Amino acid sequence: MRIAVFNEEHEAFRAMLRAFIEKEVVPVHHQWEEQGHPPRDFYRRLGELGVLGIQVPEEYGGAGQASFKFAAIAAEETTRAGVSFGNYSVHANLILPYLMAYATDEQKKRWLPGFASGDIMTAIAMTEPGTGSDLAGIQTRATLSEDGTHYVLNGAKTFITGGALADLVLVVARTTPFDPDDRRAGLSILCVESASDGFSVGRKLQKIGLKASDTAELSFTDVKVPVANLLGEEGKGFSYLSHNLAQERLTIALDGATTAAAALRFATDYVKERTVFGKPVAHFQNTKFVLAECATEVEAAQLMADRALELHDDGELTVADAAKAKLFCTEVAGRVIDKCLQLHGGYGYVTEYPIARLYADTRVSRIYGGTSEVMKTIIAKSLGV
Repeated sequence: MRIAVFNEEHEAFRAMLRAFIEKEVVPVHHQWEEQGHPPRDFYRRLGELGVLGIQVPEEYGGAGQASFKFAAIAAEETTRAGVSFGNYSVHANLILPYLMAYATDEQKKRWLPGFASGDIMTAIAMTEPGTGSDLAGIQTRATLSEDGTHYVLNGAKTFITGGALADLVLVVARTTPFDPDDRRAGLSILCVESASDGFSVGRKLQKIGLKASDTAELSFTDVKVPVANLLGEEGKGFSYLSHNLAQERLTIALDGATTAAAALRFATDYVKERTVFGKPVAHFQNTKFVLAECATEVEAAQLMADRALELHDDGELTVADAAKAKLFCTEVAGRVIDKCLQLHGGYGYVTEYPIARLYADTRVSRIYGGTSEVMKTIIAKSLGV
């Protein structure tokens, strides 16, 4: 019932990626989870394969593909194998649109070749210890030097995906004093090199899931950031952050649909092999009914994700549509994975089994990129209520 969204070129990419995952990722993924991230050279390997630079223009060393369908395939194939590419998605799917939309030609020449090769890994730092979804309350400050050559950055960020290994961090900071009458004004995005004096990586946060993706606290103490590293115009940061929300939420929706599908496959395989009272678990009516329910929800999530993907490639995915896709697909993933774990019995709670890792990894999808409650607010607003 799925929409035919992929062509031969996409399927060739899928075949390459699947072979790579089976050979170079699956055998060592447990080590990545133990250390909290893949080795730094892994991202250079993704660069060699062209995975990081699919949407980077050819003049900067990428493939110049406008379609987001390659990213969708990466999500499907990693989930299918029960692994992740660490912080690949944030780097390629979240950061790149900011650079493409707002970086100057000089900045693109400086950063995009390394972005595509994996020599420059990126992160974005928005959230602060006292500021979650309310980005207008950001306290991190950047003050322009008297000679106008650089900003002096001070503040702290938390929950920064990829922050521990990033070479370049897009930091959202207040460049003008807070105005209570216009809380969204005065925010800017500075591209900060992690090698800068005063840039510090703090705690690497211990999460219940996404073990192969590092999440860190960052702090900035009198960090000098050249004005040449200002992304776009000063004071336009808040509007810039809204620019990529639809793609970010589409990414999460695609992950939700693919994880739900993977959970269904893992559970179906398991209940066919596992015996209880001398019969396969799949023999029992309850098992069949649960799998039927899950299969139906998975199909619905895939259809919504596929439709949203097509709309995005056509430039027609609205903020409300992306919110609907994220809300539905992540909620489906939560329900389906929970049911599929139950079918595994006690083994479903053991991290040796991929269903257990999916259970822990997926929970955050209803939080990051905007909580389910925020998605409902956006959808309601689109209805005029």
